[in-house]
Amino acid sequence: MVLKAVADLLSGLAREGDTVSRLGGDEFLILLTDLHNTSDAYIFSQNIIENLVYPVMVQDRKIHLSVSIGVSVFPQNGETSDALIDNADVAMYRAKELGRNTCQFYTSQMSSEMQRRVDLEIQLRRAIAKGQLELVYQPKVSLKTGGITGCEALLRWHHPELGSVSPACFIPIAEDSGLIVQVGDWALRAACMQAKAWLDAELPPVRVAVNISVRQFLQQDVASWVMRTLRETGLPSELLELELTESLIAQDVGKVISTFDQLRAKGVNLSIDDFGTGYSSLSYLKRFRVDMLKIDQSFVHDMLTDPEDAAIVLAVIALAHNLNFKVIAEGVETEAHCHFLRQNFCDEIQGYYFSKPLPAAEFEVILRNDKRLFQ
Repeated sequence: MVLKAVADLLSGLAREGDTVSRLGGDEFLILLTDLHNTSDAYIFSQNIIENLVYPVMVQDRKIHLSVSIGVSVFPQNGETSDALIDNADVAMYRAKELGRNTCQFYTSQMSSEMQRRVDLEIQLRRAIAKGQLELVYQPKVSLKTGGITGCEALLRWHHPELGSVSPACFIPIAEDSGLIVQVGDWALRAACMQAKAWLDAELPPVRVAVNISVRQFLQQDVASWVMRTLRETGLPSELLELELTESLIAQDVGKVISTFDQLRAKGVNLSIDDFGTGYSSLSYLKRFRVDMLKIDQSFVHDMLTDPEDAAIVLAVIALAHNLNFKVIAEGVETEAHCHFLRQNFCDEIQGYYFSKPLPAAEFEVILRNDKRLFQ
């Protein structure tokens, strides 16, 4: 129904003589004819983006969409239909990489970038089987006790030839290709197994947080998947935390509420990551009962010098506490950052001031030695 709604919108924007078609999946192809100049294609593309800013109504629900548009022009970008479609596809992937809701025209430089992306996707498919993926763990620390309360599991890819591949590089590829479901399943299972191993070693119990992507949430039954993984690894549900982005909770409100309720009923902790950077309505917080809000590091970084960032940080702390949520600040790098947050009743911090992300063995050492922020 969403695809139909988008098809109707695109058809309504097209001129007489233009062709709107669907290639497959969520990809549409539009053929614009008799353009006076290339800028007309850009104007048409911007019109699509501006119309899709507004949510699409499907079954009385608002569905928020984003669009990435790639443009190729005859004859400079190809003289056959296949060449024009392929090059528009390359430009579209470039638009996705730039953050979506944008339009990119094809350039010859993009072809080499696209080939690199395809190669990286192929190698990522093999990375799990070859044991190239690893989780590292960044401690979360209480500003009341100074002790470690938990950790966030962060994904790393160690390639034998490319070296350490940045998550900023391979996570978007995993998202776009659908590999994120397979990678995410590995990450959740590995994190739960590690937390259970720490528990069996009679270390202090710590909550391990795992990031869940929008695509994972929309493509599978998250509640069943998480509970099955907990059963199979033997980790108590209260020692697992799922971090979800604001953009996720605006995707399918009914499904999100149902999933949240199922997970919380089983004792799983939930937090909203990068809070303040998404476009979700504050009214969602009344309906989505989570345990913690996580202040995005972009606000924390400059809060001591930028009054507006400081105001946002203080507002999030107050909002969270008034709704009976806890609040954690990420990206805390200095003693001054820590002092400001502690003085203003932030519950927890995460960042290089206390510790960088650590391999499991090194995290175990600081946990066993009871490393503290203060005594």
